[in-house]
Amino acid sequence: MSRLLAAALTVVAAALLALGAALGIVALLEATPDQPNTPLITYEQADQGS
Repeated sequence: MSRLLAAALTVVAAALLALGAALGIVALLEATPDQPNTPLITYEQADQGS
């Protein structure tokens, strides 16, 4: 019975550790500022005379 209890506690501990890691990763991703969406190359458009 003690092996079953140890296995159950190990499973619970692993699940809590995985949940904590996932929440930590999400928190880190939300903490980083959004990068501006500016193009690296811009092309000048020639005037289309009519």
